[in-house]
Amino acid sequence: MALSIILAVSFILLIAHIIYQSWSQQNKYKSLPPGPTPIPVVGTPQYLRLRDAIGNYNMLSKQYGRIFTIWKLSEPVIVLCGYEMMKAGLMDFPEEVCERPFLPVFEVATKGYAINGVRWRPLRRFALLTLRNLGMGKRVVEVKMLAESKRLVKAMAETAGKPFNASMYLATVVINTMATILFRGRFDYLDERLPELIVTMSRHINGVTSPLSTLCNFVPALLHIPQIRHKVIKDSQYVQEFVAECIKPNIETFSMSVPPRDFIDHFMVKIKEVEHEKDSAFCDTSLLMVTVALLAGGTETTSTSLKFALVLLANYPEIQAKAQQEVDKYTKNLRQPEIEDRPHLPYTNAVLHECQRILDVAPTALFHTNVEDIKIKDYTIPKGSTLIPFLTSVLRDPTQWETPEEFNPGHFLTEDGQFRPRPAFLPFSAGKRQCPGQWLARMQLFIVFAAMVQNFTFKMPPGEPQRDWKYLNERKYYYMRDAEICAEYRHASN
Repeated sequence: MALSIILAVSFILLIAHIIYQSWSQQNKYKSLPPGPTPIPVVGTPQYLRLRDAIGNYNMLSKQYGRIFTIWKLSEPVIVLCGYEMMKAGLMDFPEEVCERPFLPVFEVATKGYAINGVRWRPLRRFALLTLRNLGMGKRVVEVKMLAESKRLVKAMAETAGKPFNASMYLATVVINTMATILFRGRFDYLDERLPELIVTMSRHINGVTSPLSTLCNFVPALLHIPQIRHKVIKDSQYVQEFVAECIKPNIETFSMSVPPRDFIDHFMVKIKEVEHEKDSAFCDTSLLMVTVALLAGGTETTSTSLKFALVLLANYPEIQAKAQQEVDKYTKNLRQPEIEDRPHLPYTNAVLHECQRILDVAPTALFHTNVEDIKIKDYTIPKGSTLIPFLTSVLRDPTQWETPEEFNPGHFLTEDGQFRPRPAFLPFSAGKRQCPGQWLARMQLFIVFAAMVQNFTFKMPPGEPQRDWKYLNERKYYYMRDAEICAEYRHASN
């Protein structure tokens, strides 16, 4: 009996000590931005669910301002809202905030070799340099994109204006462009493996926001339970195994005696160059993980952005018609629109940018962490804090956009109708860790979108009413992935 009492009292004292330590930890930060009061030990978990980010962060921003603090257990998490705060947090401190917080799920899924993990610097530097050398942003890659776009037009024309889901078509054109650069491969539109691959890629990319992944990042010990570990990383493993089979012929035929043929060959050369180094970032595992990241990341965001853009065209026929007139007038339907045509197609380019702005395909960018204390406005952010860039708030910042709550291509046009870039257009995030493939994505978005405008008139299926952008955005995951549209070919006589 006495032992039971002693154990009970000890347990209560231990819990009290933990709560006190957590309370002390939270209260030692006197210079943090305001925010909701955290629960000792627990923090504010209700505001850390990324799938609820838009509603939660908009509400908290109205209450506490453009920068506020939420809590992961006893650790501060700083949310940056609006363009000026994003600039102050990411662009004014490019080196200080260029690290990522440690995410156990990422590390387990990638075996410690994620391009966004602890070895990110050498892997990212190598990937960017190699992609540039292989033609990223240059004519050699554009030719590949134009060829894939031509195949896409042919495949879509065969739907004969009947309702269909364009998601697989768009994902195929995007994945083929990247596959030709990475391992000189491509997939046929009728490839039976593609539907499962693309759906699994989507789950793989978005899995970081799942409730189970969030919980495991909070409580890493859960990853030691085989059933939980398998459920958390099974989509990543599927994509890794698929890509491993794709690059296997490249690895088997690689030779140091011939010039590198693709990204895989360049990576293999690098592995050979540093094989004497201890714990090098370049090995067979990192080769696979970087290839998966480049293939999956680019495919998911670019293809879903294109799908949503086509849905918007179908629901805004007057905007679609104006873009078609511009493309027809300039190309005279004698050739495909190319990148060098972009300055001559300002309205079409503006429509594409406005589609991206109101979609905000990723409401938050990947998290950052600061490697030393920084001062944002009047607040001191202590070293090791997590920073969340709230991209939606930038893309709809009323101080940056004339009509942020309207679908208005004029946001990207001057008074005389020329295209104008906007500093608050940050769908790829900002700072030193912005999307490494953004220049490739920008090029592909324009080429495919212009080809779609030139060749098709998009409509929603019969009986489905036209919707405004807010309705579509509130249901964007459905419209990006599952919704059907009709693509009426404009040149049937050709």
